[in-house]
Amino acid sequence: MVRVRFAPSPTGYLHIGGARTALFNWLFAKKNQGKFILRVEDTDKKRSKKKYLDEILDSLRWLGLDYDEIYFQSQRMEIYREFAEKLLVENKAYQENKAIVFKVPTKRINIEDLNRGVMEFDSSFIKDQVLIKSDGTPTYNFACVIDDRLLEISHVIRGDDHISNTPKQILLYEAFGFKIPEFCHIPLILAKEGGRLSKRKGAVALSDYRKKGYLAEAIVNYLLLLGWSPGEDREIITLDEAIKNFLLERVNKTPAIFDLDKLNWINSQYIKITDDERLTDLVLPLLKYKIDREYLKSVVKLFKMRLTTLKDFTLWGDYFFKKRIKIEPEAKERYLSEDLSYEFSRLIERFEEPSSFDPETVEITFRGLTEELGIESRQLIHPVRVALTGRTIGPGLFEIISVLGKERVIERLRRFVK
Repeated sequence: MVRVRFAPSPTGYLHIGGARTALFNWLFAKKNQGKFILRVEDTDKKRSKKKYLDEILDSLRWLGLDYDEIYFQSQRMEIYREFAEKLLVENKAYQENKAIVFKVPTKRINIEDLNRGVMEFDSSFIKDQVLIKSDGTPTYNFACVIDDRLLEISHVIRGDDHISNTPKQILLYEAFGFKIPEFCHIPLILAKEGGRLSKRKGAVALSDYRKKGYLAEAIVNYLLLLGWSPGEDREIITLDEAIKNFLLERVNKTPAIFDLDKLNWINSQYIKITDDERLTDLVLPLLKYKIDREYLKSVVKLFKMRLTTLKDFTLWGDYFFKKRIKIEPEAKERYLSEDLSYEFSRLIERFEEPSSFDPETVEITFRGLTEELGIESRQLIHPVRVALTGRTIGPGLFEIISVLGKERVIERLRRFVK
């Protein structure tokens, strides 16, 4: 049976690279009707924090990556010591300054990696390995081997920054007579500017992307493309489709490039196809205003085809919720520097007449007035847009007027009537 694991350390938040590793393991388990194990590597008592663990677990839930079993290394200390002492008894390890150290045998190590093919190592370049440190805690490689064996991990899918750990772990597998799992090392994710990801180059916490207004399904879709291809030049693929098509053989052998522009495009595509009700639910927590939900939904519908992230909505649509709006100085200078009291007064009179306020009726009313005034519609459209929104760009003016409602529109136009 396929059993894979994701092994985060709660000494920091979950980042893009770790999330992709978790996703690939989860997909491989789902594809093969196997188990996805979460193993929390929390033996570093000083650096391990509950806030990091909570963020990691919450981010995995947000992405939809449910685990079948969860283990904490901090609760397995006695197990590691028992196995280390076994190597002491068999003279495969020795004690030094209260630490237990593994005697590294000199030999050639060959392993068939599912992504990189045959990898060869010479153990003569590896020094004796500490198994249990003087403070009683296990080292990474030792705890990793013991847990992978006891949890019956069949495949170890991880970033290729772990390649240097692989020969050390294989020597331990052999020392215990354990069955060695299949290994698959995935190339790292690099920054578009070159080099490894950093906070400045995209490696922020998953929770930060969530706060910025990225959808979970868009992040998952993008993570899929960072090192794996669904084929047929597809770029939008659901998690269910990915499960059906996921093969380790399709994992790229070259590093993936993190491209924020590509992520933004994918996120915008998911926003466009998201149900209005759900999109309203997602936007609501981002707003600082108490707002009628149906009114909010009507505003969301106006912007959804224009948004890159949900955060854009709070920046671009604020004039729908504020009592007093700020007018961009350049917009005011360009479109409201002349006295438009007469034109605005006539428009207010038309809007005050009892009639429907849907976009079509608003447009008929508006264009009828400009024709009566003997001016082109655009001569009034731009000043009215700035007066109502404070900006020169946005959704269609007649849709804006309809959603703002008669009361707000008239009130804002009157500010410019002397």
